[in-house]
Amino acid sequence: MESSGTTRRQATRQKLYEAAVTLIAEKGFSATTVDEIAERAGVAKGTVYYNFKSKTELFEELLRHGVGLLTASLRAAAEESEERGGTRVEALDAMIRAGLAFMDRYPAFTQLYVAELWRTNRAWQSTLLVVRQEAVAVVEDVLRDAVRSGELSEEIDIPLTAAALVGMVLVAALDWQAFQPERSIDEVHSALSLLLHGRVSGH
Repeated sequence: MESSGTTRRQATRQKLYEAAVTLIAEKGFSATTVDEIAERAGVAKGTVYYNFKSKTELFEELLRHGVGLLTASLRAAAEESEERGGTRVEALDAMIRAGLAFMDRYPAFTQLYVAELWRTNRAWQSTLLVVRQEAVAVVEDVLRDAVRSGELSEEIDIPLTAAALVGMVLVAALDWQAFQPERSIDEVHSALSLLLHGRVSGH
């Protein structure tokens, strides 16, 4: 069992992550100061440095934490689908929904993650590549199983298809939040589901 000190530290880190992600999404990384993060989180400035050596380290850990949550929710969706006796394609479908639900719950993190993904020469570029690969790997595993079981064609390029599925969900979620917020998660999921099942061409 975790000690109350560990739990308290995790709660503090969670507060700092939430404060940092909203501020950085609003103002950008460079313009956000450690003082502002501490103030928004309701903690002393020293607490930030007690938990993280620098603003850059806080940001790297924030990326690991956020993408870790996303990866866990994708994996859980695939496992639940499998336990219900679903096909691998149904597992992918469940993962699309889980991805949308995650992004709906953490919109500021999603915006930040997508913005940072395409920037280069950042101190955390290598961290970003590692965490991106963790999320994509979960999708790759299910695609690999689907090819093995004959549900999907052996011709598919697994790494690119996995990246395309993750990208589709990320961009669709951002578009939904920014331009079509009146739509329900069911509508967005159902549109992406048609793409996944290859039914857009009407055949």
